[in-house]
Amino acid sequence: MQLTRLHPMPFFERPPLDSLAPAKDRWTPIYVERGRLEVDDASVKWINCDGLIVGLPIATISALILGPGTTITHAAVKTCAQSNCPIFWMGEDGMRFYAFGITPNHDNSMARIHATAWGTSRQKNEIARRMFLKRFPEANVHGISITQLRGMEGRRVKQVYAEFGQKYGVTWKGRDYKTNNWNLADGINRALSTANASLYALTAAVTCSMGFIPQLGFVHQAGTLPFVYDVSDLYKKETSWDAAFEAISIDSKADSKLVLKILKRKIEEARLLKLMPLDLKKLFDDLPGRAPKEVSDHPLQPKTGE
Repeated sequence: MQLTRLHPMPFFERPPLDSLAPAKDRWTPIYVERGRLEVDDASVKWINCDGLIVGLPIATISALILGPGTTITHAAVKTCAQSNCPIFWMGEDGMRFYAFGITPNHDNSMARIHATAWGTSRQKNEIARRMFLKRFPEANVHGISITQLRGMEGRRVKQVYAEFGQKYGVTWKGRDYKTNNWNLADGINRALSTANASLYALTAAVTCSMGFIPQLGFVHQAGTLPFVYDVSDLYKKETSWDAAFEAISIDSKADSKLVLKILKRKIEEARLLKLMPLDLKKLFDDLPGRAPKEVSDHPLQPKTGE
């Protein structure tokens, strides 16, 4: 039997490397659900369930988040990859973070630096301490092991939660929820999980687009994205935690739409997309035992000194 191609693959010309925006200059992620993504006229189009067609500027989006009822064509996935735009699959109302597609990077320098630091005990401990100091700058971490840092972090995080409860007048009984019975959690725990899941997606977009390895964490070890959890923790206080408590202070039964609306504002106020790439570069700069100039400047990375 002879097969005939009825619809030729849409043509999308791979954009030049120097024309792609680095992570710090991209827009916040775009979330879509109940529709279809495909390539038409050499660009990615979103077609919702009502037939509305919207063109998406893939080369300037930090991530494309796909919710329930979404389908995507092979050509659209290929186009996103060529434009350095990661794709993520999330559950209804952003309450689950299922998977992501790794964007092929044009350079592997950050992955090599990441893997070397992770595999070198002295460098691994140094990065874990830098991460802790980023969150709690007044702490004394000299000579402290990663295991001790985790214990110190747990105590300080409980204190921060309690402070947010007092600030927003929200009753706080502790971080307690079960993934297999979501409805047993109180409003603030559900709001925190909703905000954190979206922050994870944004963090994964930045770390993957810069070439880091999400599976190699320095503080976290378990799960599929320990490095994403490490980096997200650096910004939860100013973004997802603050957004969750503020949402519950407005409405004790706040739905995910309110939580995510406030989270978006917090992320923009913190200028997180500009800040995170620069912070990541600083984390790996001047590590003990590493040559000071191993990597040349790259079009998709923040320039040294920015």
